[in-house]
Amino acid sequence: MDDDSRYEAVRGRDERFDGVFFTAVLTTGIYCRPSCPATTPRRENVRFHPSAAAAQAAGFRACRRCRPDAVPGSTEWNVRADATGRAMRMIADGVVDREGVDGLARRLGYSARQVQRLLTAELGAGPIALARAQRAHTARLLLQTTGLSVTAVAFAAGFSSVRQFNDTVRAVYDRTPSELRAGARGAARRAGPPAPGSGVPLRLAHRGPYDAPHVFDFLQRRAIAGIEEMTGAPGTRVYRRSLALPHGTGVAEVAEPPCTPGGRWIEARLHLTDTRDLTTAVQRLRRLFDLDADPFAVAERLGADPVLGPLVAARPGLRAPGAADPQELAVRAVLGQQVSVGAARTLAGTLVEAYGKPLSSPDGGLTHVFPEPGVLAGAPLGELGMPEARRAAIRTLCAALADGTVSLDAGADRDEAERALLALRGIGPWTAGYVRMRALGDPDVFLPGDAGVRHGLRIVGADAGAARAWRPWRSYALHHLWTATGPGA
Repeated sequence: MDDDSRYEAVRGRDERFDGVFFTAVLTTGIYCRPSCPATTPRRENVRFHPSAAAAQAAGFRACRRCRPDAVPGSTEWNVRADATGRAMRMIADGVVDREGVDGLARRLGYSARQVQRLLTAELGAGPIALARAQRAHTARLLLQTTGLSVTAVAFAAGFSSVRQFNDTVRAVYDRTPSELRAGARGAARRAGPPAPGSGVPLRLAHRGPYDAPHVFDFLQRRAIAGIEEMTGAPGTRVYRRSLALPHGTGVAEVAEPPCTPGGRWIEARLHLTDTRDLTTAVQRLRRLFDLDADPFAVAERLGADPVLGPLVAARPGLRAPGAADPQELAVRAVLGQQVSVGAARTLAGTLVEAYGKPLSSPDGGLTHVFPEPGVLAGAPLGELGMPEARRAAIRTLCAALADGTVSLDAGADRDEAERALLALRGIGPWTAGYVRMRALGDPDVFLPGDAGVRHGLRIVGADAGAARAWRPWRSYALHHLWTATGPGA
């Protein structure tokens, strides 16, 4: 897009571009999302920025009406597999907060100076500014929706000191933390200190329609006893799971949103043993529920296809669920080789019971976190009752995950990860592709050898060759084919 095209999107208040670029208004010193309902500024008074961090670095404050800092992340970083896309995924996961710019650069295989130049050229801001913008948004959210103390908010948002937190909030929002909290509406404004065990309430934003029944059905069919559970009836379900996080453990609760055209977020709650893990936990939920997807772009490509068009029209906003723990997902994928979804779920439950790390105290049906790769790498796995070749494949995979031969972290190179997986004995194309799609969030994976996909292709009267026209959204096409086969896919 050029700037004139961007301005037309602003004039049309086109929400498809929220998070893709940001509009800064010279006369007010404020930056907005393209769909902001405020009066459209004159063209000569508008400047465009590729990120909220770039707008903040240029001296603009976030609009209090459209809250541009809260938009879902740009889907560009999910599609792109280059260094910039990988860096953005790692920054979102909190790598800069935990390891600094040097840690980010090491993971990318670049020098810190190269990473600075690369991100500044594409996003108008370097890694520190991008991480700072993310911390500021988290801080505002906690100040306005929870009763956590200001000090607790500062460290939960990823700041290293209260002074840094105060300075950043003033610079980004032109208000002190106390003033931000006082500006909250309704119950959030009156919230006192959180009750013990009440957790941190969150609203996780998404763009466009969201096919919640598909996501919650998908997760419910695969929920593993001990680390996952689904409570409630369809339409009012709550998905709960345990999380192994950098500084401790957590329990996440995500409520199924109503199927309304105007929905823009899903409600969640996090119970953390260490609030420093908040950013990482939020990003893992966003990946699991595919909240940074662009349903407009997916529908534009797949909906125009004569084969998939009717399926896309029937399921607007269909998502491709990711993974809360990529290493866990890889182990589950091996367990699922050549068995049904139900059988794989049973095997995984046995694995958790035998080797999972117990939570400090059970929380409903949640009793463990998934076993660490280092534990499974040397385990006999006799409890699984499967052939030795399959047990050996699990041990081999876990040894590779433990020693770094296979990397599945937020910024992993997808091509390298797939090659490393295929080099392991017992890992075939289906498993590597499934891991790439879910653990690494690749939106363009197709599994022609999958039984459900073959069945779906027969139903729509197509063959695997039709998938060439579905790039770069073949992962979503795959889910449409699965849903076409019936509720048990």
